Amino acid sequence: MSLPARAVGLLRSWVIYRAIPWRGVQLRRFYRRFVPAGGLAFDVGAHAGNRVAAFRQLGARVVALEPQADFVWLLRRRFGRDTGVTLLPQALGRSPGEMRLHVSELTPTVSTLSTRFVREATAASSFRGVRWEEGPLVTVTTLDALIATHGVPDFVKIDVEGFEEEVLLGLSQALPALSFEFVPAVRGVALGCIDRLEALAGPGRYRYAVSLGERQRLLKPEGELAASMRDWLRALPVDASSGDVHAWLAG
Repeated sequence: MSLPARAVGLLRSWVIYRAIPWRGVQLRRFYRRFVPAGGLAFDVGAHAGNRVAAFRQLGARVVALEPQADFVWLLRRRFGRDTGVTLLPQALGRSPGEMRLHVSELTPTVSTLSTRFVREATAASSFRGVRWEEGPLVTVTTLDALIATHGVPDFVKIDVEGFEEEVLLGLSQALPALSFEFVPAVRGVALGCIDRLEALAGPGRYRYAVSLGERQRLLKPEGELAASMRDWLRALPVDASSGDVHAWLAG
């Protein structure tokens, strides 16, 4: 008997994020520059929890948000007794409320709150065969609300499949460091994120660098200004690799 699509999707996520034994070491080495011991990290879109684990192993407190019930269950199994981890079965956006999740059962990593993402991602061959279905209503809060409750984070990881700009629109202050996912087929979202960060901090205060896929390496560790980062994103072919843009306040 074949496994249900959701079970297959969960197994795939486990293999991608937890079954490679050296990935934890790579993550700790990579995030050490952003996440200090005794600091605070937000993991927005915690999924299977590999970043949560890395941040905890670096000695930081973690607030982890994940709206998909299956992954909330996995996160509670893994971190539920860890007093240094706060698990919230929620999403982030520009304002509090509820929103409909668009769920991909076979590839739950691309479940999203963004109808724009669903519409535009299908233009990329890397999303060929991905299907989204209407999922549950999920609770949405804001970065400002999290900060009011838990404090200003040293680092925020945002991986929410095309909803990254909406997350940053729920923030009203510059943060020390953060990352947000980019997908070339929906690059306007990443460009909007840069615009938002520049508006919050003032032009030229942030430095930006890219890591591709799950490779824990910045292409330009010294970082570059927003204009150069925008040019790089605009020049990407639609089927280029996705990854994360990392931003930190210079000086």
